[in-house]
Amino acid sequence: MTTRIRLRPIASLLALSALAGCSLAPPYQRPEVATATPPAWKTVDGWRPANPNDGALRPDWWTSFGDATLNDLIARANAHNQTLAQAAAVWRQATAATREARASLFPTVSATGSVTHTHSGTSVRNATDSGTGATVINGQSSDSFRINAQASWTPDLFGSVTNTVRNARYTEEARLADVANARLAIQGELVTDYLSLRATDATIASLTATVEAYQRSLEIASNQYKAGIVAKTDVFQAQSQLASAQSDLEGQTRTRAQYEDAIAVLIGENPAGFRIASTGAAWTPVVPDAPVALPSALVERRPDIAAAERAVAAANATIGINRAAYFPTVSLTGSGGFSSNALSSLFDAGASLWSLGASVAETLLDFGARGARVAQARAAYDAAVANYRQVTLTAFQGVQDNLVAQEVLARQETYLRTASIAADQSETTLRNQYRAGIVVYSNVVSAQATALSARRALIQGQLDRQTAYVALVQALGGGWTLADLNDNARQVARTQGR
Repeated sequence: MTTRIRLRPIASLLALSALAGCSLAPPYQRPEVATATPPAWKTVDGWRPANPNDGALRPDWWTSFGDATLNDLIARANAHNQTLAQAAAVWRQATAATREARASLFPTVSATGSVTHTHSGTSVRNATDSGTGATVINGQSSDSFRINAQASWTPDLFGSVTNTVRNARYTEEARLADVANARLAIQGELVTDYLSLRATDATIASLTATVEAYQRSLEIASNQYKAGIVAKTDVFQAQSQLASAQSDLEGQTRTRAQYEDAIAVLIGENPAGFRIASTGAAWTPVVPDAPVALPSALVERRPDIAAAERAVAAANATIGINRAAYFPTVSLTGSGGFSSNALSSLFDAGASLWSLGASVAETLLDFGARGARVAQARAAYDAAVANYRQVTLTAFQGVQDNLVAQEVLARQETYLRTASIAADQSETTLRNQYRAGIVVYSNVVSAQATALSARRALIQGQLDRQTAYVALVQALGGGWTLADLNDNARQVARTQGR
């Protein structure tokens, strides 16, 4: 009987929890995009769909380049990139905020205990024959023991706490999508920097060979001048052309160092101690086939779109939070415990005590403050919807641009290769003709400049095709889907940066 009486206040509070949870937030549906979604992507003349398989894009899409060094760098970036670690920490913060908000749905229970010792009495001085005296204290002492438990609860009758929890949960999901978006952005940046570094290696190799060829041309012009066959202006032209190529070579060396340093930061290492071995002229640009998703599937494949949509849901819940302020707040309190003057009888039935209480609070006049907060929440919702639609439209633009780029750049590379081969042949022919005294040196200079420009344009064209593929993968979401907002993705975010 004693136990039943002691638990009755708390049990009564918990039983009332079934009454809570009425939500005043508008029913939520994912917003429609600003314009109708077309059934297919826009094409250009000569369009060739490259492997149009919606399921071909894998989360480890960078492995399609077949480069072990790149694969290792991506793994290191996933584990040690500090921007990604920051995004994961923000997600963990949002997760903790969700738990905090959810705790408000339940009563708060606390306990106290006290022991009090009280003494009261008088002091009396007794005289002796020697004239001295002794003090005698007479009085009484008492002890008091008390244990008490208190519970308080504000039932969520109009959904304020429920919508606060929803807002926190949707925000948490948005931050998780932000982690995926940050990871995709870092992977794309790393792959682009790495491919650019390899293209720079190829440019350096090409310029090194060009410098050697220009040195031979300078020797030829110098010998021709010493033999009295040509004017010294040919020597000056050769010297100028050689120095210009040497300067370009130094510039490419600087560019390579910058790409290397950028990669070091992306993988979380100090650039001063980071090196990537050069491939020289052995660079073979690989351009994987680009998977093509249907336009209607794009909103399911982009983490930034998912984050924007979750922000809309969170803003919708905020409307319900502010609308609940129009209704009264009910608070329930209860306490129970034992109080006794003797520790041995503290838990006897006669020493028990308990109480229940309730209070109601309602704002009667606030001069429109609540209405203003609801209006702010609705405007914030409209802004979130507009942002969601803008992010979605930008995503469509990114896919469309890079799908077209895939086809156009492939054709451009073919033309650039033809131009480079022809320019190299022209350079060789005119150099031989100059040696034979058939043409003037200015013709050789022009042919060499054209050949160098064509070779560099070909390398740039090959790099453009690769980076356009990377941009297309990012525009398609990098293999991410809404199904990744689950425990597996949470575990990755939870351990990031640890």
